[in-house]
Amino acid sequence: MALAQTLEQFLRKRGTYTSGLPESITAYRALRKGVRAMTEFIWKQPIYGLLAGAALMTACAASPQAETPTVNSPPAAGASGASAPVNAPSLAPFTASGNTSMDTWRQDFASRAVANGRDPAVVHATLASISPLDLYLSDDVGVARTGIEDQAEFAKPIWDYVSSAVTSDRKSRGAQKMSELAATFDRIEAVYGVNREAVTAIWAMETNLGSYIGNFDAANTLANMAVEGRRQRFAESELLALMKMQERGDVTREQLVSGWAGAMGHTQFMPSTFLAYAVDFDDDGRKDLWNSPADALASAANYLRASGYQKDVPWGVEILAPAGFDWSLADGEDRRLTTWTSYGLSPMGGGAFDAPETAYAELWLPTGATGPKYLLFQNFDVYKTYNRSDSYAFSVGLLTDGVAGKSGPVAVWPTELELLTRRDIMVLQDNLNRLGYDAGAVDGIAGRGTKGALRRFQKATGIVPADGYPTTVALDQVLAAS
Repeated sequence: MALAQTLEQFLRKRGTYTSGLPESITAYRALRKGVRAMTEFIWKQPIYGLLAGAALMTACAASPQAETPTVNSPPAAGASGASAPVNAPSLAPFTASGNTSMDTWRQDFASRAVANGRDPAVVHATLASISPLDLYLSDDVGVARTGIEDQAEFAKPIWDYVSSAVTSDRKSRGAQKMSELAATFDRIEAVYGVNREAVTAIWAMETNLGSYIGNFDAANTLANMAVEGRRQRFAESELLALMKMQERGDVTREQLVSGWAGAMGHTQFMPSTFLAYAVDFDDDGRKDLWNSPADALASAANYLRASGYQKDVPWGVEILAPAGFDWSLADGEDRRLTTWTSYGLSPMGGGAFDAPETAYAELWLPTGATGPKYLLFQNFDVYKTYNRSDSYAFSVGLLTDGVAGKSGPVAVWPTELELLTRRDIMVLQDNLNRLGYDAGAVDGIAGRGTKGALRRFQKATGIVPADGYPTTVALDQVLAAS
């Protein structure tokens, strides 16, 4: 799972990796034919550098993310032109954490937080007990795994991700929760205009309907994220939001239990999102996303409404297409539903689409032309504001249907396809870029940019179907043209 906001990309402070992709296409073809062992050392150095430093983050633990506030802060210690820490005489001293980098950062950040108007007592309470976590600060890249490439949404084939996320247990328990909390959901729908099935699906995806809300300390994990360095500005902004939550009386320091990336409560809100969208729906005087399902679910509905949720409109519909359909139309462009029906698309289940004819939708092929195919409506994009992964939003959609007793997809996943490794995807991206089809960053993640570039290449070279799905066959076709 991953945070909903794209974050700045930084290299790990512990090392800079300068090795690039192999320049020789011939050498790469030989590698794929069986001499991987002979060239492993050539590959190993750049891939570790990219694994540790190429990133992201369209999302870093499934959680909604309010717009990151602007923080007036000097550059990180050691940066060119860095300012000296602001003196804060009223700030009590900290006990050493056992990590010199963490202690240096903490003293500097605490001083800046006080200078930015935060209460010195709250600043001290928030940061006093932080300690290094191997998840962020280990020198072993096998332990420190917090990059986008480590997230299940991006690391697994979509059919494996869906299989683990959209389970019969979650569907049945979600339906049971909707029954148990019927009065609460009635109020949520009336106040926020968000269907209970959608809120329940988010709840199921985020914490398995409240069965696991995390066992990390939000302040500590965000402090580790800041010290690690790639997302320092983001982490510091979220820490300031944590301090504001305490100053406003919304929470106590002891309440700040979170997941590994700082997201909190039943519906995994980041601190800035809590400040913007958390509500006291049970009217007990507290916004308790940890212990009050009513508060957590209403807060999620509040967030979804603000993100553009449309009540009683489907998130997506599995479709059938006529023979010879031009799959290059799965280009990410929204078209009116009437346009799609004029092209011969129809619901997999028969009948008419359960959406206004004036609605806009995009054609999406999660596994190319040989797997399930969907028209996606606005609510799919709303789900992606929670987590920018297509796999995540798709699973939320399937759970939205599942808790209402529906099932899908009907079409069979093409598990027989030979998919690309992350290393292969990097070569694909590099060569598409060389050929003039902009695949974006060479990061080994086959996102929409990479698939769009491949689709344009396929269409330009007369390859059918031009579906943009990255397989070993598609890579060979690109390499042949390089």
